[in-house]
Amino acid sequence: MSEAWPWGRLLAWPASRGVERRLILVASPEVRTQIGRDLGLEDLQRLGAQIVVRPWLDGMEIEGRVEAMVTRLCGVTLELFDVAIDEPLKVRIVPQGSPNAPQAEGEIVVDVEAEDPPDEAAGDGVDPSAYVVEALALALDPFPRKPGAVFESPAATDRISPFAVLAEFVKRPPSD
Repeated sequence: MSEAWPWGRLLAWPASRGVERRLILVASPEVRTQIGRDLGLEDLQRLGAQIVVRPWLDGMEIEGRVEAMVTRLCGVTLELFDVAIDEPLKVRIVPQGSPNAPQAEGEIVVDVEAEDPPDEAAGDGVDPSAYVVEALALALDPFPRKPGAVFESPAATDRISPFAVLAEFVKRPPSD
């Protein structure tokens, strides 16, 4: 059974141990307005997630799906358009100072196929909604383009560019 979880509420470390919890997060209109502003969106009509929180080593694993409906401004046509977001979310988190936290010693080897190392979180718990916002931000196209929008280069003109005039001026020998 899933339980509704208030947006921004911490999930305490002791409460996450030993029991798997299914949570439903839904952002209120006020929260969506602030998140939309922070992410530079025209509008954020819907944002929510269904997640499962389970124990993992001395921390927790959060896994689920983030769903949102956002309004973007097309970079080609400057028209507004809606984008549906449906992204997976999977993150492992350990408390600050955990022996299971990633150790950055010596050379760092990056394996793109490997799972991400766990996040190290300070404090008495973790805010699952922060990971929902992070997943949303990563799912957004940095150069939004309305479906079917095509950039067309402006037609060439016979007009002489000011830079072409300057280039000719530089090429001429100085006259005394």
